[in-house]
Amino acid sequence: MPTQCTRRDFVKTVAAGATTAAFFGNLSRSGAAEVRRKMTLCLAPGSIGVKADQRQAIVLAHKHGFEAVEAFPQYLASLNEAQIQELRADLKTKGLVFGAAGLPVDFRQDDARFAQSLQALPRLADALQQAGVARVRTWLTPASGSLTYLKNFAQHSKRLREVARVLKDRGQRLGLEYVGPPTSRQGRRFHFIHSLVEMQELIADIGTGNVGLVLDSWHWWTAGETAADVLALKAADVVSVDLNDAPAGIPVEEQLDGRREMPCATGVIPLADFLNALNQIGYDGPVRVEPFNKPLNDLGDDEACAAVIQALRKAMALLK
Repeated sequence: MPTQCTRRDFVKTVAAGATTAAFFGNLSRSGAAEVRRKMTLCLAPGSIGVKADQRQAIVLAHKHGFEAVEAFPQYLASLNEAQIQELRADLKTKGLVFGAAGLPVDFRQDDARFAQSLQALPRLADALQQAGVARVRTWLTPASGSLTYLKNFAQHSKRLREVARVLKDRGQRLGLEYVGPPTSRQGRRFHFIHSLVEMQELIADIGTGNVGLVLDSWHWWTAGETAADVLALKAADVVSVDLNDAPAGIPVEEQLDGRREMPCATGVIPLADFLNALNQIGYDGPVRVEPFNKPLNDLGDDEACAAVIQALRKAMALLK
């Protein structure tokens, strides 16, 4: 049966798990647990329905025991050098680092829109560099109504190569995420990249040396991939990681991208396999959640952050 959860049920779950979350948090801060991992637990507010600016996100991340926080390029670009240094000092005091930033370039639309947004990228990337942000991420649409696979591949390769060169000049890596569910390709004439191996082909064609993967347990599972696919990678191949579970009782080919579950909520996705493979290759970047989950989105900001950090720590307890 699919897991159904009301807002009241969700709050009860968070409250019941508070002691456990505090226990793991204390162990982590004391260095007595979770010492085998290099990956960081990252707060990405928009991915969990929390409306927070950069400063508010930092406060929430520190309050709830996260280790990293998403970087907001537009906000960072609005600061002068002294303000950025003050922000970095605040992060350090709070025991936080920046995770990844979303790519502020519109590469999915027409040439004019791409060129205009690309023109702004150097200024935004400069701000990210000053703030110490070395990872930038985005996702690819898995189908098109007008472009064949080869034409779409060529367009993505050309545009993302231009993006990657700007980022490379500033010591930054670009992570690309594929979208795995078959339902995400339905109704569109031409299918496009929707698996790890296809994304690797695009990355190789881009050829700048600073482009890697955004791995999401949801897309990894819906694409029919296994731990062996992750173990074949190097740590440097992975820029960012998302951790999600899937609703129970729904065949993988019928899963809908906008209806996911929190990590370890159902056990449908073999997160132990996924995480242990990442840990084995030495992945050292941010791990965030993006469940598109209504009960989570209906919570207040503090309740949502508490639920997410609890789920992430539960997932990290799967590491061997």
